[in-house]
Amino acid sequence: MSYQLPRLSSDSRELELAFRAAVGDLLGNVQPWTDGRGTTRDCLLAGLHYDRPWTRDATINSWNGVSLIWPSLARATLESVLIQDKHGLRIGGQYWDAIIWASGAWNHYLVTGDREFLKRAFDATRTSLAFFDERELDPADGLYRGGACFMDGISGYPEFYLNPDWNSGIPGWADRHPDIRHPTGEGFPAKTLSTNLLYMNAWRLLPEMAAELDYEIQEEWTDRTVKLRSAVREAFWDSGSGRLRYLVDPWGGCDRQEGLGWAFAVLFGLLTDEEAAALPVRAHITAHGIPSLWPDYERYAGADSPARYGRHGATVWPHINAFWADACVAAGSREAGWRELEMLAGKAVRDGHFSEIYHPDTGRRYGGEQEDSSVKAIRTWRSEPRQSWCASGFIRMVTSVLFGLKPARDGLSFAPWLPAGLNRVAFSGLEYHGHPLELELCRQDDPQQVELTINATRWDGRSFKPGR
Repeated sequence: MSYQLPRLSSDSRELELAFRAAVGDLLGNVQPWTDGRGTTRDCLLAGLHYDRPWTRDATINSWNGVSLIWPSLARATLESVLIQDKHGLRIGGQYWDAIIWASGAWNHYLVTGDREFLKRAFDATRTSLAFFDERELDPADGLYRGGACFMDGISGYPEFYLNPDWNSGIPGWADRHPDIRHPTGEGFPAKTLSTNLLYMNAWRLLPEMAAELDYEIQEEWTDRTVKLRSAVREAFWDSGSGRLRYLVDPWGGCDRQEGLGWAFAVLFGLLTDEEAAALPVRAHITAHGIPSLWPDYERYAGADSPARYGRHGATVWPHINAFWADACVAAGSREAGWRELEMLAGKAVRDGHFSEIYHPDTGRRYGGEQEDSSVKAIRTWRSEPRQSWCASGFIRMVTSVLFGLKPARDGLSFAPWLPAGLNRVAFSGLEYHGHPLELELCRQDDPQQVELTINATRWDGRSFKPGR
């Protein structure tokens, strides 16, 4: 299959070069994949050294912009991680954050209008919610057990959760801790901010999907959204400090700042407008962007210079920076989102590609520190090259921070903006509901005015749909 090349032109050479690197990284990770049902198709892999699609990566990449650029590739990759078993069609992958797929699938429908895909997405989301309700939902507090979104490494968790054999991850954690595992499901007892927000959003989207398909909407779906939002606020939101906890469990939990969780709290409507607006001011931002967790766990510190940090701790992961930039825009802090975009562009231009993780102080490629059973010690891990969700995250930053692009059921909305020193950005090669989409931002004579044109026609301020 051939893929048209999206193009970004601008009076910023750095933006142009970073965009070219992003497209190159993504296309280089398109490979044929045969799924469990025997279907072979092109899929977008997580990075240069991966040989199969991953659920969270497939979702985040599509959500970040691949659905707008290569919709057939996005659909194929999203569908490649679905499984069919005795429960029905459901979402596969590492169990705790698999439900993220519902958010990416809904975004894919909004930008493509693909109703056949939406039917599958609705079935997979409904079946998966029922499956995880039975295995991971705690009826006592209404929260879901499981690790944080994308954090399969043990470096993202307090020392209490360390494995006795120096194992580096949380998969299989319950088998190593039979005395404290939870008796049902996978047994990981913690409940995390980002993962519970993903469940909250999935419950919110279920009736939205049903409405688009003219299916009957069950009152329970809306009730579950309301109840879960209340439960998440009760467990994770500290109104006194205006901050969000990371993890709750029977042993005291963890109050660290979770970058992805803070972003989701804004994007999924956990917070009021006033609370959301204050969050970017309260967030700890390192010299190179928002970290995965802050502060870092002390077991990874040392006397080295530059300092050492946990792999899933205070390191900078660009896919988190992309969601955070999007959240900053939603919270009214456009400049904060631009800083994340600008810093990531600089790294991509410097290295010639988008790396998986960066050092928070130096900005250099750095995989962070984490336990390793093969050496029975903490060691420095690799930062994977040409990581897809970092490249697609840059595209998300461009569409969100500069164009303010947001898909909804009634069309695309925009909030055009350019930072000081940037006067023109044009983005072509997009596709919306099967129609070409070309966008251009230009600063006018009044420095405060930015004009947006869509397919060479001046935007009239309304939601955009082809033919309107």
